[in-house]
Amino acid sequence: QVHVVESGGGVVQPGDSLRLSCVASIPRFRAYAMGWYRRAPGKERELVASITGAGTTTYYSRSAKDRFTISRDNAKKELYLQIDNVKPEDTAVYYCAVDNKDFGRAPDLVPDGSWGQGTEVTVSS
Repeated sequence: QVHVVESGGGVVQPGDSLRLSCVASIPRFRAYAMGWYRRAPGKERELVASITGAGTTTYYSRSAKDRFTISRDNAKKELYLQIDNVKPEDTAVYYCAVDNKDFGRAPDLVPDGSWGQGTEVTVSS
């Protein structure tokens, strides 16, 4: 059973920067692509960004291309999402996800279903 814990959310103002973190307790962490999803109020959960197990290839959704940076530290089994110049439309609960297969490509990530509680980001002036 994969266990993930997200952190780093909070209430921020437009233009601020934020870094979200996720700790995943899985063996062979570096073998799995991982991603960040978000669920905005009243909307479906959507993929924001993903990264291969080695951290060499990333994928971003159209809305995340300019201001989001995904990265990982395989030694610490941690995944990160840097959000710069946050905007009100970034308000959402952010979740990290583990691919349901090892050595997958970042764009092909399919969450294995082991969702954590998420970390809530509220952008408000």
